[in-house]
Amino acid sequence: MPTSEPAPDAELPVAESVPVVSNSRRFEASQWTWFLAWVGVTAVAAYLKPDHVGHGTHQQLGLPPCPSVIIFGRPCPACGLTTSWTSTVHGDLPGAFDAHPLGTALYLLFTASAFIAAYGAIRHIRYSTETAWFNRAAIVVGIIFFGYGAYRFWSTPPGYRTTYESAWSRAAGTAGNNSSHVPVGSADRK
Repeated sequence: MPTSEPAPDAELPVAESVPVVSNSRRFEASQWTWFLAWVGVTAVAAYLKPDHVGHGTHQQLGLPPCPSVIIFGRPCPACGLTTSWTSTVHGDLPGAFDAHPLGTALYLLFTASAFIAAYGAIRHIRYSTETAWFNRAAIVVGIIFFGYGAYRFWSTPPGYRTTYESAWSRAAGTAGNNSSHVPVGSADRK
């Protein structure tokens, strides 16, 4: 009696918003990669100490201050995300919200997607991101993120730079009229 099951190595069609059993190791590898990226980000966040200013935690990794802060003295859409995620991992949700109001929600979305990806890899299920629903959700998240970033950029009063970031700005010749009003020097960044 013939069966209607596809050959073991055949690619199955991807239905809209439905997990698909897949024999492809490529999809499993990408799902494990996503989960391992979450593990790495979480490990780094656990290692870092949230900067008490609300941004600049990434500088503990030897990275320079945000170019937007150096050039314009204003935060970019992502300013404060490292501090927010680090505060979230350390259990300081008020500090996380103060650093970036969208940070905790984005970290929780990342966490949920990482565990869903790992579950799919273990169970040989391909969770497709090639759906209209996923694309719409990504567009909405992007609009909220960049819309809030634009609002924050234009509404941030002078004094967003720390003295350390102001020194970078002076060295770059972009100090402008937004000099530091936050008394934090490079010695305070541990």
